[in-house]
Amino acid sequence: QVQLVESGGGLVQAGDSLRLSCAASGSTFSRLAMGWFRQAPGKEREFVATISWSGGITRHADSVKGRFTISRDNAKNTVYLQMNSLKPEDTAVYYCAASRRVVPTTTPSDYDSWGQGTQVTVSS
Repeated sequence: QVQLVESGGGLVQAGDSLRLSCAASGSTFSRLAMGWFRQAPGKEREFVATISWSGGITRHADSVKGRFTISRDNAKNTVYLQMNSLKPEDTAVYYCAASRRVVPTTTPSDYDSWGQGTQVTVSS
């Protein structure tokens, strides 16, 4: 399994931007689909965005489409989530995850490795 470490979370105001990073260990990163999920208190973990191993396929949840962008740099073993126009409802712990599936999916159970999460808090 690949080890994943998220960073970049914090406390911001509504309308601000943040960029989350997820650094992966191991030589298999470039062959893995990567995803971002989030979990707010009292709610289930939900899909945010995913990207294929090559970066050629991306999907974003409707709730973040047009505001968030997932990207990856295989040379740096890192996947990013650029979050713009943040809203209070974006407040959650954000998790990075890796999947061996060729086509990235939105289902948490399709992901094999998870990071520890990074807190994002958006104040109104």
